[in-house]
Amino acid sequence: MSVSPAQTIALEDFLKLPHLEESPAWEYVDGVALQKPMPKTRHSILQKRLLEVVDHSSEDYTALPELRCTFGDRSIVPDVSVIAWNQIQINEAGEPEDNFMQAPDWTIEILSPNQKATRVIDNILHCLTHGCQLGWMLDPDDYSILILTPHHQPEVCRGDCPLIVLDGINLTLTAEQVFAWLKVGKRQ
Repeated sequence: MSVSPAQTIALEDFLKLPHLEESPAWEYVDGVALQKPMPKTRHSILQKRLLEVVDHSSEDYTALPELRCTFGDRSIVPDVSVIAWNQIQINEAGEPEDNFMQAPDWTIEILSPNQKATRVIDNILHCLTHGCQLGWMLDPDDYSILILTPHHQPEVCRGDCPLIVLDGINLTLTAEQVFAWLKVGKRQ
C-alpha cells in the first residue's frame, strides 16, 4: 500500500479555507491541513471536567475548549487551552479578539483512540517552544498523563502521582482523580 504525500499550502491560505471551522477541528502543521479525530464520550467528559476544575481554581486564568491558536507557522486547536486573562487581546468594544495569535500558557490534549501520540506530542512541544509553560497529554486507555514543561524531561503520571499545574492555579490533582471522572455514577 502506498501513501501519497499531502499537498502543502501556505498558512494564510489555510486560514481562508471555507471548511476550516467545521467539526472536528482542522489544524495546520508543517504546511499541511490535518483534521483532528471526532471526540468520543470519554474524551468529552475529561475535557468538560478539566474546563470546570481549572476555571474554578483561578481568577488569573481561563480554560477554553477547542480554541484555535495560530503562532510559529502553525494553527492548532488544543482540546483545552489555559490562558492568562491578561494575554487575551481586547478590541475597542472591550471584548476578546476572535483570533488568538500565540501559544496558550497551558495546553491540554486528550488522546483519542485513533489519534497518533507523536502528532499530539509534536503540537505540545511546538507550544512549549513558543512560550507555553505546561503541556499535558491524557491517555484514557493507559490512564496516564504525560507532562511536558520547557527545559525538563517529560514525566508520565499514573495513579496517585501529583500533577504539575501552572503557578497561580490553586489546583491539586492526581492522574487517578482525573480518570475517576470517567466512572459514571460515581462523580468525584
